[in-house]
Amino acid sequence: MDDIPLHVDHLSERFIDKLRIFIRSQNLAYATEKTYVGWVLQFIRFHDKKHPKEMGENEIESFLSYLAVQRHCSKSTQRTALNALIFLFKRFLNRKDLGKLNFVSSKKYRKIPTVFTHQEAISVITHLHGKPKLMVQLMYGTGVRISELIRLRVKDIDFGMSQTIIMDGKGGKDRITLLPERLISQLKNQITAVSALHKLDLQDGFGEVYLPNALNRKYINAPKELKWQFLFPANNISTDPRSGIKRRHHINKTTLGKHVSLAIRKSEINKKASSHTFRHTFATQLLLKGYDIRTVQQLLGHSDVSTTEIYTHVIKQGNAGVISPIDF
Repeated sequence: MDDIPLHVDHLSERFIDKLRIFIRSQNLAYATEKTYVGWVLQFIRFHDKKHPKEMGENEIESFLSYLAVQRHCSKSTQRTALNALIFLFKRFLNRKDLGKLNFVSSKKYRKIPTVFTHQEAISVITHLHGKPKLMVQLMYGTGVRISELIRLRVKDIDFGMSQTIIMDGKGGKDRITLLPERLISQLKNQITAVSALHKLDLQDGFGEVYLPNALNRKYINAPKELKWQFLFPANNISTDPRSGIKRRHHINKTTLGKHVSLAIRKSEINKKASSHTFRHTFATQLLLKGYDIRTVQQLLGHSDVSTTEIYTHVIKQGNAGVISPIDF
């Protein structure tokens, strides 16, 4: 969603404050809160700051159609806006009068993902150093999303079972993926560094990490335990935007993205690539090695195998390995 300034009147500001409180009471992630509030603000502005209590199906339909026709938003973007508005009306406002919505749907474009060759992936990694390098190696070695990578905690690296545990991944699902053998020594060193940093934070009166509300209530002492600390912590203590508590959060994904973009340029790779490209490359490399597509689906955490099948087109399995006539 576009990160644009949205100006609302005092009535709307009070309304949004109440919406934020309600979202937090539902234990939704901070990222979800920002997304939902952003779409609700856009919805209110689109209808000339009309109060949501005075709106209904017609206003929702016209806004969603506008996203498809005027804004040319993708289907996933339009779906996110729809989810935000359904939450607003059905859960927050407790509206029972909403029926089936009729709006212009955005077109669904199936994009072929950009992937690196193995040599290109290694080239990018060699242009990285320190924590960013280990993070990208772990992405390439496990296929995790960048959002899952930055939220990894010390306890999620299971050396005994040789696995990486992804908690609350996309769609709120947990899963298990690989733990690359050649990264074990580096990961142990990283945990040692996290432990030393955590001890310093405790000495300075900090050391309490963020936990979702449910876990925070269930495990009272957990926020200060090493195993719950983020595997890739931020360099500085920051103030939690929700609670106002000062603590050390995980590294920002934007920071990692900048390191990767610079490494790609240094590698002189002329592809539209980013840190997420390593996840795509993980999948294609496994398929090229002959691993079953269902196994790859499970490791990636895809709900539907059709999502994983897109990678078969990248490795020419989708067109049965047809050879171009000019290469005959």
